[in-house]
Amino acid sequence: MRAARMTATRHHHQRHDQEERLSGTDATGQGATVWLTGLPSAGKTTIANELADRLRTEGHRVEVLDGDEIREFLSAGLGFSREDRHTNVQRIGFVAELLAANGVKALVPVIAPYADSREAVRKRHRAEGTGYLEVHVATPVDVCSVRDVKGLYAKQAAGELSGLTGVDDPYEAPQSPDLRIESHTQSVQESAAALYALLTERGLA
Repeated sequence: MRAARMTATRHHHQRHDQEERLSGTDATGQGATVWLTGLPSAGKTTIANELADRLRTEGHRVEVLDGDEIREFLSAGLGFSREDRHTNVQRIGFVAELLAANGVKALVPVIAPYADSREAVRKRHRAEGTGYLEVHVATPVDVCSVRDVKGLYAKQAAGELSGLTGVDDPYEAPQSPDLRIESHTQSVQESAAALYALLTERGLA
């Protein structure tokens, strides 16, 4: 019973924190989706969290849509075929647009390897009149494989994993992103600052 009460209390606090982030007025009054695409271990989530912290301190409403959490709770049962990857990206895009349409900065550090999937998300936002920025975290695969945050590259090299984006599965890099970040040549803070500057330029920060 004690464990159940602790779990219930933790979930209550998580909901309360989310409600606090989603309540009130955003500093600019404008929501937008910022999609950070790139290879596994490119630094997408690290940059998104760094930016989110800065935006929150300035009074913005921000949500970071983590790809692993989405896979677990929204896209459970989907695999990693092209069709399933497309479906996963569209689901995330739907949630992001819904948040952004209600004044939230939705930061989406998700690989989204296929250009047509990303373009479909952009078109959804355009059709709804919702802001959308595509950011390419352009870390080379050799750097990502050294970082190997989740051990995916090591598993692929050992023959324990197949279908790793950028290695034995395609990654279609954006041709004309709103911003390209070479995270391997600068610090996390500098990368987040470059993205913050883009938001400021577009009237979103």
